[in-house]
Amino acid sequence: MGHFVTLATCALNQWALDFEGNLERIVSSIVQAKAQGASLRVGPELEITGYGCLDHFLEGDIYLHSWEMYAKLLQHEDCQDILLDVGMPVIHKNVRYNCRMISYSNRILFIRPKLWLANDGNYREMRYFTPWMRPRHVEKYALPRIITEITGQTEVDFGDAVLATQDCVVGAETCEELFTPDAPHIDMSLDGIEIFTNSSGSHHQLRKLDLRLNLITEATAKCGGIYLYANQRGCDGDRLYYDGCPLIVVNGNVVGQGSQFALTDVEVVTATVDLEDVRSYRSLMSHGLQSRTTASYHRVHANFALSKSGSLFDPTIVPTVARPIKYHSPEEEIALGPACWLWDYLRRSKSAGFFLPLSGGIDSCSTAVIVHSMCRMVVKACDEDDMAVIHDARRAVGLTAADDYIPTDPVEFASRIFHTSYMGTENSSFDTRKRATRLASEIGSYHVDLNMDTAVSAIRDIFVVVTGKKPLFRVHGGSDTENLALQNIQARLRMVLAYLFAQLLPWVRGRSGGLLVLGSANVDECLRGYLTKYDCSSADINPIGGISKTDLKRFIAYARDQFNMPILQSFLDATPTAELEPITETYVQSDEADMGMTYEELSIFGRLRKVDKCGPYSMFIKLYHEWTPRLTAEQIASKVKHFFFYYAINRHKMTVITPSYHAESYSPDDNRFDLRPFLIPNQRYSWAAKKIDEVVAVLNKN
Repeated sequence: MGHFVTLATCALNQWALDFEGNLERIVSSIVQAKAQGASLRVGPELEITGYGCLDHFLEGDIYLHSWEMYAKLLQHEDCQDILLDVGMPVIHKNVRYNCRMISYSNRILFIRPKLWLANDGNYREMRYFTPWMRPRHVEKYALPRIITEITGQTEVDFGDAVLATQDCVVGAETCEELFTPDAPHIDMSLDGIEIFTNSSGSHHQLRKLDLRLNLITEATAKCGGIYLYANQRGCDGDRLYYDGCPLIVVNGNVVGQGSQFALTDVEVVTATVDLEDVRSYRSLMSHGLQSRTTASYHRVHANFALSKSGSLFDPTIVPTVARPIKYHSPEEEIALGPACWLWDYLRRSKSAGFFLPLSGGIDSCSTAVIVHSMCRMVVKACDEDDMAVIHDARRAVGLTAADDYIPTDPVEFASRIFHTSYMGTENSSFDTRKRATRLASEIGSYHVDLNMDTAVSAIRDIFVVVTGKKPLFRVHGGSDTENLALQNIQARLRMVLAYLFAQLLPWVRGRSGGLLVLGSANVDECLRGYLTKYDCSSADINPIGGISKTDLKRFIAYARDQFNMPILQSFLDATPTAELEPITETYVQSDEADMGMTYEELSIFGRLRKVDKCGPYSMFIKLYHEWTPRLTAEQIASKVKHFFFYYAINRHKMTVITPSYHAESYSPDDNRFDLRPFLIPNQRYSWAAKKIDEVVAVLNKN
């Protein structure tokens, strides 16, 4: 018979520093893998600690507790008779490594440290770990006594080794290594390794999944082999949402794929594959010739096989059929990813729900619809008898796990955990108030409609009494300085009121606890600095802070149809406005007019600045070729200089920006993703502006 093996990978919703909870989910995945007949189970990167421990990885306790949890895993009765690939940090010779622990039953076979670390964008692994950087080098690791007492082993191999069982060879590469130019699976395939495991902590970003999956499928399409990809899923306490999608690929064909977005904490994907298919696939002459010049890996030999023994044909063992890859549209990604992220924050913070200032504009509308999407996902998971979600939902509405409440309607569930408020002033329009009220009713939020003119006047009057000066709006004859200050009074009071209501509304409703305040500033406004420091952009978390205005409009159009919410069309039709200035017969405030650029242009500037790493001069050159003859060189130069002027003077706002769901490659988040000075001198861009003007002058002569 063929060498049929059943293999398992998984996505786990691990939580940084939740050692016991993480262990429970690891064991659950192993139990499910064994129940489906798997002989190998691979899990996510650093699954024992949770990937996002950040500087906690510098603490000795992390490594002690990791070994304590791993000892429990080795002894657990449900974790025997299966090959395990488990992720945890390890200190070797006083150096910290990000490692894979390869074990069978209660015996460690070897420890494989990560060769190349993720150290750009959102990742700073070299802040905590050292890359092994010694391909094929292996040395001995002295095991802690807590492990020796269980396994009887005093030392094991530590390094870039592979495992040779009785019927195949298994090798590991970890997350970032897949993305490197000379990925380990290339040389491993030439040295006869048939099965590759990849344990990742890879986050969601709009339109990114195809890059990851293309690398995995192309790896085995070119080299042959069986690729098991495991990933964390969920928010483990930071801005990132790890998007799961565990995958099993054979010779470039997907035979198993898990969900990218889901509320379930443990998802196991299995497939039955034929090892002989790999050997046949590698029968090309070029593969054989190149294998002769490839250095061999140290093989750790194990006295067991992954396939079942016996020489007779077994009709009950059926290989898994290849399937097409499942991708979500960007609109679906926005509906699902931030919704899962919000759910994790809600249940793990043990808050009483959410509070959102609902302005009647498309940004706060988008945040509200994402909460609605979350409620839909909760109801769906409860309908599928996901007991973890049911228990979390009961706690979220103020009940206990012993109660019999089960959410069956997203609107009813939202009425218990979602709170909104329209905070109007004399500058607010009837249309925005009406849209906010109708949306709140459709979604089911507990809605408060208020006017805060009294508070605005009180603040302004304090200034008048103290200074003897009365500031006026521009339309009433005031200066730009007065106009902006009066707008900011309204904006900042909304933040104060938001936190007041978030703290007291549960009390008003007879509940304990407080609400998480949601923000609704999009990534383009953050980039441009088109927001008031410490206004409603200041919140606890922001599900749309990494999403562009263009994508949000597409999402709302999608939600209008998918969620059967016709009210959303009115938000799409409305002109984006802050409504902080008086409305007159000849003037209505407009976001794009205020900013001096369109949202579409902002997205282009953002990608050129961050992704293409352009300064003003190189940005102008690129845009000249893209935008002419639609725009003149002078117009393009003016737009570029205008963008960088406001980007520079508003960069300080990013130091206090609300933690946002990371979804976009050009996010200006100053916390970790986009590190820039927040006091940028005018001279920084004056020289670039002169060079741009020189080019424009030359172009005009021609």
